[in-house]
Amino acid sequence: MVHLAPRHPPAQLPAPPQPRPPADLPLPLLPPPSLVSLLLEGVASSPSLPHLRHIHALVVRLPVPQTSVPLILSRLLRRLAALPLPPVRAPLRYAAAVFSSLSPPDPFLATALLRFAHLTQPPLETFRLFSGLRRAHGGELPFLPFAFSPLAKSAAAARSLPAAAAAHAVSILLGGFDKHRFVENSLIGAYVACGDVGAARKVFDDMMVKDEISWTSIVVAYSKRGDMGSAEEVFVQCPLKDMVAWTAMVTGYAQNAMPVKALEVFEQMAAAGMAIDEVSLTGAISACAQLGAVRRAAWVQEIAEQKGFGRNVVVGSGLVDMYAKCGLIDEACRVFEGMKEKNVYAYSSMIVGLASHGRANDAIALFNDMVSRADVKPNHVTFIGVLAACSHAGMVREGRFYFAQMKDRFGILPSADHYACMVDLLGRAGLVVEALDLVKSMTVEPHAAVWGALLGACRIHGNTEVAKVAAEHLFKLEPEGIGNYVLLSNTLASAGEWDEVSKVRKLMRNRRLKKDPAVSWFEGRDGLVHQFFAGDNTHPRTSEIKKALLELVAKLKLAGYVPHLSSIVYDVSEQEKERLLMGHSEKLALSFGLLILGSGSTVRIVKNLRICEDCHLFMCLVSKVESINIIVRDNMRFHHFNDGECSCGGFW
Repeated sequence: MVHLAPRHPPAQLPAPPQPRPPADLPLPLLPPPSLVSLLLEGVASSPSLPHLRHIHALVVRLPVPQTSVPLILSRLLRRLAALPLPPVRAPLRYAAAVFSSLSPPDPFLATALLRFAHLTQPPLETFRLFSGLRRAHGGELPFLPFAFSPLAKSAAAARSLPAAAAAHAVSILLGGFDKHRFVENSLIGAYVACGDVGAARKVFDDMMVKDEISWTSIVVAYSKRGDMGSAEEVFVQCPLKDMVAWTAMVTGYAQNAMPVKALEVFEQMAAAGMAIDEVSLTGAISACAQLGAVRRAAWVQEIAEQKGFGRNVVVGSGLVDMYAKCGLIDEACRVFEGMKEKNVYAYSSMIVGLASHGRANDAIALFNDMVSRADVKPNHVTFIGVLAACSHAGMVREGRFYFAQMKDRFGILPSADHYACMVDLLGRAGLVVEALDLVKSMTVEPHAAVWGALLGACRIHGNTEVAKVAAEHLFKLEPEGIGNYVLLSNTLASAGEWDEVSKVRKLMRNRRLKKDPAVSWFEGRDGLVHQFFAGDNTHPRTSEIKKALLELVAKLKLAGYVPHLSSIVYDVSEQEKERLLMGHSEKLALSFGLLILGSGSTVRIVKNLRICEDCHLFMCLVSKVESINIIVRDNMRFHHFNDGECSCGGFW
């Protein structure tokens, strides 16, 4: 084999010296900026209307190329719209004069004029201006597609469906611009803002080419309306999902009581590498709060801190609420204390959380610290927390004091929600007639929560006469509210008024109402949430759960447990009542929790309805016999069971 020597590049010769210009000659200068560039820069930095008028005069007097004049004047109108001017007609008259200074009328400038009107004038003024331009110039002024966007946006701002339809119509009549994607997206936005999602969907379905804005607008529209089935259908088909679409799905599921789906989508959003913002985080936090999922809650907080929202007061307030609703009130306190900035929302979240856990004295102490040392003015939510704290602890005197303080010291007029808290406070304390008198004296119209609190008090204390009064109002306010019928029926059944019970149940059948099923949730070590219905046989470990429950009941009976048969309001045998009690959803969840976690652990359960007297007694005894902590969140409050006692003190 012949080896060739590598070829070396030729030696580099030094560059010949360049001749230097004589010292007395000037160095070459850059070409001066053009007149058009100077005028555009002047427009962009203009601080006032007089200054813009001066530039306008220069455009007229100086030799500006005519082809550049529409661009300069359009930028001038854009800058004029951005100036802090009051929304009066004077700037509009000047803007119209700018448009009229060109002959023939320029369609580009007409678009700028309509945009100016949309940004600075009352919403429907844009339509009047558009009609005026058509009358004045007729076919001489061919409108560009972008001219119809200000019309659609003005219709959206006015929430005027006729205006949205008019914008749609003229976009078709004047050139078929309804098939222009920019116009189509504006029309979708207008119809959505006006509440006609069906019309928005028709525009969307007819689009030849859809972009991210098109897909996202429809997803957001369905989410805001609560139609999560349609939102999911569109979202799944969406080829390009932006942050807004993901966020709409997370918040939509959270706001429509679908927390599991909300967290699933949030997890997918994070895995897809999408930017996480304050809104999507708040949706995930809300979902964790609804579900009471401890491990998911810790994961969401970790993401919040990773994304730089650890000191965000909105996210921080949400985390406080989340941990409180997950049963981790001490963790909620830790987050609250770690917040650098605390506003009324943060304080209110903490006060409401303490109240729901039965820590009334801590809630009131924090309220006093808030208004005295921190000098933060309370709002109506703050007082709902304070009054709820008094209600859960049976602190009637303190509740009356703070109810009076609302108006007398802080100038907050009691709303129906505050009256509901007071009715609940008085009713739970056995002052049912006084609670009814308070309702009759209300300065605002009592809503369903007020009458519901009164009916609940009647259920506790067996006052059937007042119960019938409360139920009568509830049946008018919430004719489909199955819970009201059930509560009245149970109250009457407990008093042995079976003929009256039959009348209520017949009314339920005639109205085709079905009782909401009792359901409880338990979160396992792996973060998987298990769901149990009353009498449930669908769980894969049902046989183990029921066997363990029977063994647990036998152990409790040796310790003195006697089932609270009055918790079953059906007219059936005692044996059947005991069988029904053993199928209550929270007992099934507890049995499964013990199988998974064992003795000496903490079992957390969330229930959608109020815990019954028998299950409350059952939890107390299990906490002592099995040496475990049990935390139950029902639809009223938290119950912390430990060593045979509950944090509610038997008052719930």
